Amino acid sequence: MSAMRHIAVIDIGKTNAKVALVDLTTLSEVALRRMANAPPRQTPYPHHDVEALWTFILDSLASLNHERRIDAISITTHGATGALVNASGELVLPVLDYEFDGPDALAADYDAIRPPFAETGTPRLPLGLNLGAQFFWQRKRFPGEFARAAAMLMYPQYWALRLTGVTANEVTSLGCHTDLWDPWKADFSSLVGRMDWRHLMAPVRPARDRLGPILPALAVRTGLDPQTPVFCGLHDSNASLLPHLLSDAPPFSVVSTGTWVVSMAVGGKQVTLDAARDTLVNVNALGNPVPSARFMGGREFSLLTDDKPQDCSGSDVLAVLGRKILLLPSTQQRSGPFPQQAATWLDADGMNDGQRFAAISFYLALMTATCLDLIGADGPTTVEGPFARNRLFVGMLAAATARSVVASEAATGTSIGAALLASDQAATHGKGERLEPPTNPAWADYVSAWRTAVEAQG
Repeated sequence: MSAMRHIAVIDIGKTNAKVALVDLTTLSEVALRRMANAPPRQTPYPHHDVEALWTFILDSLASLNHERRIDAISITTHGATGALVNASGELVLPVLDYEFDGPDALAADYDAIRPPFAETGTPRLPLGLNLGAQFFWQRKRFPGEFARAAAMLMYPQYWALRLTGVTANEVTSLGCHTDLWDPWKADFSSLVGRMDWRHLMAPVRPARDRLGPILPALAVRTGLDPQTPVFCGLHDSNASLLPHLLSDAPPFSVVSTGTWVVSMAVGGKQVTLDAARDTLVNVNALGNPVPSARFMGGREFSLLTDDKPQDCSGSDVLAVLGRKILLLPSTQQRSGPFPQQAATWLDADGMNDGQRFAAISFYLALMTATCLDLIGADGPTTVEGPFARNRLFVGMLAAATARSVVASEAATGTSIGAALLASDQAATHGKGERLEPPTNPAWADYVSAWRTAVEAQG
């Protein structure tokens, strides 16, 4: 274990899939492969193209190993996703896309049997965002196929199965608003017993367990050493959190950004979580409950900017602050801290593209600050992922929380944490730049104006 240096991290995000090569001696990414990850909308329902992803994974492992010898493989994926496999490890149904609205058709039936928030820390979410609702819908709609299932796997462990032939589950994905896990008892929830699913649940193993070496055929396909170990893996937001759990002193919070912006508080203030505002209890890689909140910030950013490069001058920023150009929530409804409110612009007439970008960045930061308030966050906040490179987002987050914010240096925040599963070291990667709250009162005035407008919006 101590001799391992280069860890290949399979990172399946909702928007992009990546394979990153992490150097454990520097805790930095030294190579990266990426592909778009758009679930095809095909029969029998929108689902993940696991075969295209599998080809991408194997090709990436082969090319990365050609550059530097891969010593181990770790896995991290987005949540709200699971796989039903037969005794041979093959899917009995496609891996459902959690943005599919099919499970909503059985919402009343599912609501009658799902556990309460007090038991699981899981809010009732729309579409397939509660994994239990997905499995419930699949069981009702495809009883024949469902009956052939020998195991229910969380998404990281589905890929671990394909790599090693070993079935397992793990708590960070089980505890990610699935309705399937009781974070306080560290056991399956009452839903699993009520639905007679316990026999389908693969053994729960720690994220850092070495499940086994890669399968012989994969060693031939990729050129990897046949003894290359594969670690159990974990949920992506919890991968971002793990380095800080190993090295930081509470209180602190971590904001993991991607398609979802997930805020997690460690050692914060005692608050009562509001299930109606998309707060929840995640389970970290050490098995402990973590108050969390989220909204679909990465998706909102993509829709609002059309994913085009943005130029924003200092005068644009000052104009937005001075005129109080405000974007109010929510661009993506039915989730986040303001699930029922529809997005609207205030004082936005005549704004140019740079001013629009600044206002969007400020909106995303203020939504994130709201999430942090809802979970009692305290101490410094570290931003992981793409938003860490947006200085306007980071600056406004510091202004809105009145606490320092660290912009992580890692290009892919999840990859470092996932790679650490293969290491005994506790030191995290270089933190990145620490920003203190701006001293210019215009920033605090903007925060106050946004919050007043949101409250008036109702």
